[in-house]
Amino acid sequence: MKFNYNTHRTCSRSIEIELDGEIIKSVRFNGGCNGNTQGISAIVKGMNARDVIERFKGIDCNGRGTSCPDQLATALEKALEQ
Repeated sequence: MKFNYNTHRTCSRSIEIELDGEIIKSVRFNGGCNGNTQGISAIVKGMNARDVIERFKGIDCNGRGTSCPDQLATALEKALEQ
């Protein structure tokens, strides 16, 4: 399943996710810090989405109340609801 999510309060604008059941096949951030978002994408590839949600939910970037990892967790939650 492919899922697109528009991010909120982060430098990245959106996240494209591809899942096979609950396993993350790929993640692509549009915008944001290229090195960090590539790193996040490489780390989560092959992981269970629920494990990523548990690890990334609540990470804050500079007092914004969210971050690219936190937004990925939110996007994964919404993708799993589909």
